Amino acid sequence: MKVRVRFAPSPTGWLHIGGARTALFNWLYARHTGGTFVLRIEDTDMARNTQEATDVILSGLRWLGLDWDEGPGRGNFGPYFQSQRGGIYRRRVQELKAKGLAYDCDGAVKFKMERQPVVIPDLVVGRVTRELTDRETADPDFVIVRSDGQPVFHFVNVVDDLEMNITHVIRGEDHLSNTAKHIALFRAFGVEPPQYAHLPLILNPDGAKMSKRDHGASLLNYVDDGYVPEAVVNYLFLLGWSPKENREKISLPEVIPLFDLPQILRHNARFDLAKLEGLNGEYLRELSAERFRELGAAALRRAGCKLDAYPADYVSAALATCQGKIKRFGDLAAYAGFYFSDEVKIDPAAAEKEFTPEAKVRLKKLRDALAQLENFTKPEIEKTLKAVAAELGVKAGVLVHPTRLACTGAPAGPSLYHLMEIVGKGKILKRLDDGLLTAVM
Repeated sequence: MKVRVRFAPSPTGWLHIGGARTALFNWLYARHTGGTFVLRIEDTDMARNTQEATDVILSGLRWLGLDWDEGPGRGNFGPYFQSQRGGIYRRRVQELKAKGLAYDCDGAVKFKMERQPVVIPDLVVGRVTRELTDRETADPDFVIVRSDGQPVFHFVNVVDDLEMNITHVIRGEDHLSNTAKHIALFRAFGVEPPQYAHLPLILNPDGAKMSKRDHGASLLNYVDDGYVPEAVVNYLFLLGWSPKENREKISLPEVIPLFDLPQILRHNARFDLAKLEGLNGEYLRELSAERFRELGAAALRRAGCKLDAYPADYVSAALATCQGKIKRFGDLAAYAGFYFSDEVKIDPAAAEKEFTPEAKVRLKKLRDALAQLENFTKPEIEKTLKAVAAELGVKAGVLVHPTRLACTGAPAGPSLYHLMEIVGKGKILKRLDDGLLTAVM
């Protein structure tokens, strides 16, 4: 039987990082087995669902590169929005009533739940036996259609999986407690349930469950903060799964032949933002110059930098000095914003340290020497600075630090000689003059 898996988010907010991992694991299993990845939108909560949230989910999956084989816009088992499947649900309710397995109760419809324990053979968790609780022993039946006529999650979830021929349900372990009800519903319809694989939870570094309020819980955070999708995907499949070689940086095409459900780890995964950031930095370092320039320019524009006021060659040269130096595009404006400003704002603490009276004398001598250069190029700038340092009897670093601060406003940044060449002689001399004024104060 061909594998058919599904990702079924509810459009009641943004795409949670745990949901993104669930989508990824389903997508990987479908690609590994040559199966089908179905996207289904569970939008029965009419009070909370929004079109904007649906669009965020779809754009988030596209950003991650998780294309669906069936779902909104394609497939033969639609509609793929639960809000459009009311006729199917009504028909299935009548089927259960006709079998004597569902009944009306106070305006709602309840399902006659099995009284004996339900065994859940889970591909990740193992064999789980779900006993009835003391409260359920008295009345284990549960509502499948509310008194307002709205079918509940447990019912529509099972009906859709049944109608769409889903063979494997891969979802978070927080759904394990629902699975006994789902298995009972499948059996009531006279079909064997799909195989279940419940994924370990994603926890914060302190071991607490990651909630929707935590920073980093939303996929949008990573888009806005300037992560690249390759790095986010790479990190997500390491949360609960590990390649046999114990590698950490591994591309999605490499993972597909390796990924399988028995390899999913049983213990919960702790989300380490620093580890993701480091991984993202590796991916940024390896981007093509063209893509780094494209994504970097977009990040700078989002941060308010007026790139259109500068020639394209200037923008490209400036961004080239940043590749391999930052871990997120969200850091780019702070790192390289000085390229795209007529004036730089000098860090006060750094100014107090670097713009001493002695530094003022040295900086003035360097400024005058640079003003004499006819070719304001990296080699000439470097040679001039080192010559002035030698004349003053100090190491080059003694001049480098206050010069960088005057030119960029920050104590760290791209290669000094290179950035000075790119910014240009006129602006560099003005910035050194401004730095000298700061030093006087």
